[in-house]
Amino acid sequence: MTRDLTEIVVVGDDDTGLIAEITSVLFERKINIEDLDQAVREGVFRMTMRVDTADMVCKDETLREDLHDLGDELGVDVQVRFPSDRETQSIAVLVTKESHGLEAIFEAWASGDLGADVSVVIGNHPDLQPLAEKYDVPFHDIGDEKGTPDEAELLELLAEYDADLVVLARYMRILSPDVVFRYEDRIINVHPSLLPAFPGASAYMQAIEEGVRIAGVTAHYVTTDLDQGPIITQRAFNVPDEATEEELQEIGQPLEADALLEAIDLHLNDEVTVHRGRTRLRDPEETDVQLGAPEALERANPDRPIDGLGEYVAEQADDVEGGDAETEADD
Repeated sequence: MTRDLTEIVVVGDDDTGLIAEITSVLFERKINIEDLDQAVREGVFRMTMRVDTADMVCKDETLREDLHDLGDELGVDVQVRFPSDRETQSIAVLVTKESHGLEAIFEAWASGDLGADVSVVIGNHPDLQPLAEKYDVPFHDIGDEKGTPDEAELLELLAEYDADLVVLARYMRILSPDVVFRYEDRIINVHPSLLPAFPGASAYMQAIEEGVRIAGVTAHYVTTDLDQGPIITQRAFNVPDEATEEELQEIGQPLEADALLEAIDLHLNDEVTVHRGRTRLRDPEETDVQLGAPEALERANPDRPIDGLGEYVAEQADDVEGGDAETEADD
């Protein structure tokens, strides 16, 4: 998200005239639209606008209320986030049963390294409630006996706790477009593979079955396409011979936590942006971050041969031979 722009997100049933209704309100209040993107998935309409409110002829809260009222009339949900709304940020963490991601987030928060408050933990099983209680964070179980989550309750909780960022710390459920569209580029997931390889369930077992020598983990933004969102950070590791799925989990889980924390930090500090489905650093020279493999691996990799180098050497040799021939002729 551009730092000084206001974000407006409209989500609801697809219908004609929605864009015109919303943009008319902005035009009347002298608000300039800098960027507009829209999508429809499974009958759910989403429009995201980044607008410049510097010359707006009304107060922030007036615009928010007007757009909320219009949304009620149109039967859609309208969220407005001004730059000032992002100064103090809160995180909602979604979990299932694996604790390593949540534990890493809590430890970073307790040490003051997280850069935001963990406002709520939401699970589709109650297993991690004791961990949340240890850090005095509210825990809500929204799953039934089979772990199927109530997404209406999920949306209510995210709104109640005013979540700026939603983190999926091994939340083993697919979010519907109704959720993803409302928090576009504000949901981060960690997946136990080097995406786009091995998406979906049992990624470590997929790596074993395919016989790969190098496996890894990926932290990425969540989209409506499973495990295909813009990649933020990745970590890699060697796969031991005859490794079991449990052994890969023991190797990979600390790296999952590491990649996830790095991605959260980049997002909270507004150091990463998404453009055409890819992430990039706003200021690579000023951002100290490990996006992928460590520098030690780069130093260990060979730097030649490379295409074209042989031709260059041959040309140099021809030049030398030509020079020697000319010298002999002069003699």
